[in-house]
Amino acid sequence: MMQLYRALPILLSVGLFGCGNSSTQENASATVTENTDSFVSKLPASAPTIKVATTGTMPPFSFQDDYGNMQGIDIDSIRAIGEEQGFKVEFYKETWQNMFDTVESGGRDLAISGISYKDDRAVKYGLSTPYFFNPSAVMYKNADLKINRLDDLQGMHVAAMEGSKQDDQLRAMGKYSQMTTRSTAYLLFEDLMQDKVDVILHDLPILQFTAKNHPEYDVTIVSYEGEDNPSAQQVILMAKGNNDLIRKVDEGIAKLKQKGTFKEIENRWLGAAETAEKSDSDTNTKQVN
Repeated sequence: MMQLYRALPILLSVGLFGCGNSSTQENASATVTENTDSFVSKLPASAPTIKVATTGTMPPFSFQDDYGNMQGIDIDSIRAIGEEQGFKVEFYKETWQNMFDTVESGGRDLAISGISYKDDRAVKYGLSTPYFFNPSAVMYKNADLKINRLDDLQGMHVAAMEGSKQDDQLRAMGKYSQMTTRSTAYLLFEDLMQDKVDVILHDLPILQFTAKNHPEYDVTIVSYEGEDNPSAQQVILMAKGNNDLIRKVDEGIAKLKQKGTFKEIENRWLGAAETAEKSDSDTNTKQVN
């Protein structure tokens, strides 16, 4: 049986995805509320504050509202972990690469923004235990295309976010007419809608969220990683050797998993995934091996 997700039409929204690279911060801490903008920590004023690097350009994981407040799955998740473990969080907007650099240099305590497990990251950084299933997926809008596996991308113009696991996967295969990388999810999507590329690769939840919230263009989304794939697991990134923080974060993840908090956060932003049996008439999102 293959898993299917309803692939709704999509509308461009610069305000949602954002492309800015400036550093901004938001004082916050951690619990799940109906409105992240009105979030108020229950922790005392004396609680320590952790500096959190995040992109603010990767919905549904990390993005900004019209007032510049950070919101999304990862924002709610690190707030919840902090509330559970007794620390507040302060968000700093960074580019994707700067997130890693500022954590490594000690300028930020941790990074969270749709970061998938990679072996080289585990060597270089301190990674948390997984807290969210985040498989890779392909998006395309040409109804004549039939993509059932990654090998079907041979000869196509493909695109992925620079430095992402999908970027690594495409380079490892190297069977395309052309490959493009972009710095944000929005720029990838824009290229697809303007027919500059045939397909884009990104995290399934990002593509799902786009499809769910922006009805304009018909697309198909194909997920190609299972839960047994380590790179399909999402983690929080910290400095190598920062064992006290790593321990606190891992303890918080374990407690919130037991409470079902992460599932509540996921359902809030994505809704319950729609599943069905694969058929020849499917025009929705499917999972392939």
